[in-house]
Amino acid sequence: MVSVVVPFRAEGKTRLPEEIRNDLARAMLADVVAAALELGRVLVVGGDAEAVPTGAEAVADPGGGQGAAVAAALTLVHGHVLVVNADLPCATPEALHRLRASGPALVAAADGTTNALSLPDPARFQPLYGPRSAARFAAVGLVPVAISELALDVDTLDDLDQLAHPLGPRTALVLNQHKLVPARAR
Repeated sequence: MVSVVVPFRAEGKTRLPEEIRNDLARAMLADVVAAALELGRVLVVGGDAEAVPTGAEAVADPGGGQGAAVAAALTLVHGHVLVVNADLPCATPEALHRLRASGPALVAAADGTTNALSLPDPARFQPLYGPRSAARFAAVGLVPVAISELALDVDTLDDLDQLAHPLGPRTALVLNQHKLVPARAR
């Protein structure tokens, strides 16, 4: 079994239209958590415990950004842990298994930030998030791996056009309800 930490801030999706921001953020979180639950324990760290999907554990966000949030959750886990961002609507259990099998690894986003980490030892974590974080994580020994389901995050509506894999069912439903893109649920 592996633990999965998912940092979540619904209000962080400020580049999405206000009318869909909260619904889409929560839907993507629910799809990431559903995929992660097939691997083991899931901890969602954030400021909104009500947003945490059934089956996952809520961890209070201590403030101080994504690195501090992840570090807080990592104090509650032992052994191999994945850190997976909540805005990866194409995440699947298979993709997460591939990440875990990669050893100490990272999945970069197209903009050079970091979407996911594989940490065989949680003590190896360093709070290096932000612009160009993938290069910083690589510099401390995490190996960049290409896992396309985890490489594409959603920060803007234009990001939806880049998604090449089926969307998680909750994300597809929200997008369909808002008539943004045809539902491509798995």
